[in-house]
Amino acid sequence: MYKVYHEHGRHKKIMIKSNAENTNQSPDPNPPLGDHGVNEFPTSSSTGAARLRIVFMGTPEFAAASLEALKKNRYNIVGVITAPDKPAGRGMKLQESVVKKFAAKRNLTILQPEKLKNPEFLEELRSLQADLQVVVAFRMLPDVVWNMPPMGTINLHASLLPQYRGAAPINWAIINGEKETGVTTFKLQHEIDTGDILLQEKIEIGENETAGELHDRMKEIGAQLLVRTVQGLADGALQETPQSSISNSSTIAEEQPTLQNPVENTSSQFTIDNSQLKHAPKIHTADCKIDWHKSVDAVHDLIRGLSPYPAAFTELGDKTLKVFKSEKEPAVPTSRIGRWETDRTTYLKFAAKNGYVHLKELQLEGKKRMTIEEFLRGYRF
Repeated sequence: MYKVYHEHGRHKKIMIKSNAENTNQSPDPNPPLGDHGVNEFPTSSSTGAARLRIVFMGTPEFAAASLEALKKNRYNIVGVITAPDKPAGRGMKLQESVVKKFAAKRNLTILQPEKLKNPEFLEELRSLQADLQVVVAFRMLPDVVWNMPPMGTINLHASLLPQYRGAAPINWAIINGEKETGVTTFKLQHEIDTGDILLQEKIEIGENETAGELHDRMKEIGAQLLVRTVQGLADGALQETPQSSISNSSTIAEEQPTLQNPVENTSSQFTIDNSQLKHAPKIHTADCKIDWHKSVDAVHDLIRGLSPYPAAFTELGDKTLKVFKSEKEPAVPTSRIGRWETDRTTYLKFAAKNGYVHLKELQLEGKKRMTIEEFLRGYRF
């Protein structure tokens, strides 16, 4: 069932497709493995988790991996909330979200509200009678939505909270040169990304790893952590830990596969220093411009942290040059900061504060993305 809510004067409900006739069909006991190849955790069928009515909320690829993991492990997804279709591409044709495409293939109930306080949407959401709501990479929820189910609403966040609260935690962790990051599941509350933590898992960041590469690893690790979180909540094996009780260097480790030992609440032992928190706000164009007066490490990290999207950029001639991959050359630069050097065949490098940054994959304004060798074969300096 797809339902889209438009708000133009009156609330209008459009029924696109209904699968009500299929409600008596038995579920496939061996559903095919999806595109993400998520590992199974054969636990839900033997516990109360299998009986939980779960509403899933998410939109992009990162969220689709979690929805797939829940379905793969036989969880009862009674509804999927995702963003309305949006026009995109040269023809501006309506594009469905990755989550919607996945849900549609599995005949799940899909709701696409333009506004989350729409009375018709809220009525439909209540009718799903969810025990638990799961949110991954979705918009901010009003209180009336996240407070609705008796077990509350949980969120998967791509950082080790309380560090990197905000919209772009993967990007900012790399931009800031972090050596590790992680994923966190937590209970939603009013202020964004501040709810009590359930589980966390650390993830090392490679020296040259890009945001895109890290994203693809984190979506799978996060999906598995989410499955363990739902199982732990159903079994009563998890204890909520306030973020204020976590030191800036510690995590709530998920070290017991059976989730039998709840995390000890240490709120009386530590109070977090908010001045030491790093944030992850939305990326803006000004954040993407390369400042060659910074160190080669800082420039390299900016390029990695913004690759492949929205991409760090500089200027070459009178055109914008996006940079997707780079290499560092620590040295005492002989050129003025910001100037480039090239042999016109194998390298193009820019002088930074304490060395050179070699551009390895790039895209000149009006051209396609290419390697440095491909670029130098066609560019006329």
